[in-house]
Amino acid sequence: MGIVTDFAAELPNWRERVSKLLQESSTVKVDEVTIGQVYGGMRGVKGLVTDISYVDPGEGIRFRGYTIPELLEILPKPDDGKMPFVGGLYYLLLIGKVPSDVQALDIENEWKNRSEVPSFVFDVLKSMPRDAHPMMLFSTAILSLQNESVFTRRYQEGMTREQYWEPMLEDSLNLTAKLPSIAAFIYSLKYKSGEYVQPREDLDWGANFAYMVGNPSDEYKDLARLYFILHSDHESGNASAHATHLAASTLSDIYYALSAGLNSLAGPLHGLANQETLRWLLGIYQEFKGVPTKEQLRQFTWERLNSGQVIPGYGHAVLRKPDPRFTAQFEYAQEHMPDDEIFQIAKLVFEVVPQVLIEQGKAKNPAPNVDAISGTLQHHYGVKEFDFYTVMFGVGRALGVSANAIWSRALGQPLERPKSLTTAMLEEIAKKAQQPA
Repeated sequence: MGIVTDFAAELPNWRERVSKLLQESSTVKVDEVTIGQVYGGMRGVKGLVTDISYVDPGEGIRFRGYTIPELLEILPKPDDGKMPFVGGLYYLLLIGKVPSDVQALDIENEWKNRSEVPSFVFDVLKSMPRDAHPMMLFSTAILSLQNESVFTRRYQEGMTREQYWEPMLEDSLNLTAKLPSIAAFIYSLKYKSGEYVQPREDLDWGANFAYMVGNPSDEYKDLARLYFILHSDHESGNASAHATHLAASTLSDIYYALSAGLNSLAGPLHGLANQETLRWLLGIYQEFKGVPTKEQLRQFTWERLNSGQVIPGYGHAVLRKPDPRFTAQFEYAQEHMPDDEIFQIAKLVFEVVPQVLIEQGKAKNPAPNVDAISGTLQHHYGVKEFDFYTVMFGVGRALGVSANAIWSRALGQPLERPKSLTTAMLEEIAKKAQQPA
């Protein structure tokens, strides 16, 4: 298996780098924590390490050092599409090098060979209440696959710590291979016939998802590839990535860990934000019976803010510019669906809302994030069921968190266990800090 050989070739140098860094510089201070950060969700605390991606406040996400525009240019693409193979991105996340066409297709073929979903997974999903949320179904499906874990079996049989990454990679390839089929079946179960659509051998990972949810057009195949690439990773500090990392640090397998991450992704402050944004855009459309004028939208925005509500899809915890993931999807919509009225509203919101938020003075970053546009594109291509958008987010996010989990095993990262303080202790620290030196 080429990916195992390539990963093994990278590992000795990385282990040497990490070992040298810890031996020579383990006492060097990286940052100082404030009481505001302790009580504020550890926002901005530098306490995690990942080489998979980095969010630069000034330029946005970089995957293994590459910006989104660079990725979309340099990653291998199918003959019938403009967007890269998702398998090429996964190779980059795992190995840290831009793959050749052969290496990208090697991942795609690995996924095809591992894509069969055990029948008991479908049985579990069919047994759930009809009104169950798609994210609960998705997390449950992942958890039900835990019985297949290679890592768990190998750990019980006995292996060295240096070998932990191998079954973790095996499990991650097995799991990610099945995600488009599982997600598409949940879509069918919830909103269509309930029948399972078999993936096609001649389609790549992203295109197969488009086919299985019922839109095999070239445009939607490309959008699926783009969507999963853009949502694949966003550092290790976001809730779904951190929850996955925390669970995996206990030596849980990737099935347990990803299920934990998906449960975090399901929260309104994380993955559900994309559907809230589309709901807001459709509300504008209904309010004005079409696309409003700039002044109408400006007044509508102020009314929402003055009523104590927020503008979904705008602002980001790290970024201080428009999210490049927003920009990539915005440009896609501009090329393929410029006359869509919901997109026209999203475009108008982009022109009006940041200025209103600046005038209000509360938002540190009034620029749009990825959620400001992603639902609009899915809506245009027929995937109009809001509750399903976070499942698609989860399919993409599994790529980044599993790559991180494999490297965590490979480099022997320990069980994560931060220390807690009481409020009284913090009050005492604050009191001492206020006293004259």
